[in-house]
Formats: sequence, C-alpha cells, structure tokens
Amino acid sequence: MYDHCFHCPPADPIYTDPTVIVQDFYYPQIVPVVHTVQVVKRHHCVPVPKHVYNYVESDQNCSVSASANNMKRGGQVSRARGRR
Repeated sequence: MYDHCFHCPPADPIYTDPTVIVQDFYYPQIVPVVHTVQVVKRHHCVPVPKHVYNYVESDQNCSVSASANNMKRGGQVSRARGRR
C-alpha cells in the first residue's frame, strides 16, 4: 500500500455494514392440480323404417265350362251394346 513516510501510526480499520447478496435457488415442487372431466353417455332411440311385407294367398276354383260360358256371355253383351 502506501509507504509510511511521515511515521503515521497504522489507522484502525473502518467496517461498513455488510452488503447483502441474495442467491435464489429454485426447486420444482409438484403440486397436483385435479381437473374433473364428466362424461355423459346419452342414449337416443331413433326410428328406422323396416319394411315388412304381408302376403295373403287365396285359392279360386276355375272350371273350363265356367270360363267358356263367361266368354260367350261377354260376346253377346258386347254385340248387344254395339246394336244400340
């Protein structure tokens, strides 16, 4: 430092208030965050057409003589109508 040229006695040290330096250290801390998800299952009845066919059968007796008589009658009726 300085050379004591004037033969000064060493001075007492002066102490100042300490300077505070803060070093922050961060560590992860797991905090659970709960998210509730509500699932609503909705059931709907939807009408869908289903085509169903109903068959009705019947038996008819047709004789040859009955169909021949009908043909004769039909012919006579048409001639009668034609004359009018």
